[in-house]
Amino acid sequence: MTIHSIPQIGGVLRNAVVFNFRNSREKMLRAELIPAQTERFFDLLEKRKVEYALVNGIALLTYVEGRNTQDIDLIMALPSLSKLPEIKIESEDMYFARGKFGELQIDILLTKNPLFAKVEKKYTATKKFMDRKIRCATVEGLILLKLFALPSLYRQGSFERVGIYENDTATLMNAFNPKMEPLLKELGKHLNETDLKSARSIVAEIESRIQRFRKAGK
Repeated sequence: MTIHSIPQIGGVLRNAVVFNFRNSREKMLRAELIPAQTERFFDLLEKRKVEYALVNGIALLTYVEGRNTQDIDLIMALPSLSKLPEIKIESEDMYFARGKFGELQIDILLTKNPLFAKVEKKYTATKKFMDRKIRCATVEGLILLKLFALPSLYRQGSFERVGIYENDTATLMNAFNPKMEPLLKELGKHLNETDLKSARSIVAEIESRIQRFRKAGK
């Protein structure tokens, strides 16, 4: 499959803020700072030789169109995060950290989580954004992260995020036809039996929807 052109990261983030009408007028006006701050942020990552992988919304846009996101999501080790004191950490636990770099929302998936570490090492590919090369999660890596998160999102009753994550997974499965059984086996190393059963049920439902969609299009 031919991949469409990869959009500029800063422009995607700025537009997501400007066209989200739940944001305050002040936040929308300050969104004009985002493209320059995005370039500075990735310059710092490169200058300080920070190892990371770009995941979730922006990474997804390297494979499919139409995804809207206001955040930069990275997989990173805690020592790497310590190289970036410019990120003002707002919250942190064992596996996640969230902070701000100017107007940028930065979400960090920490490699203390074995699955996050596995995706960062085994499920990445280098993509070119304008004149910058960035390691991004592969299709399989993105699907692993989505399916890993979904059972927990169901328990939290996070209906909006469940819809986004399921749609992301379905879009990737429909566009790229990845082999799902190896991914489910990998998830089995990181999910308990109940959550793995939930992930398998989600995949089966998506596969059924894709089959109906393809039959309707014939």
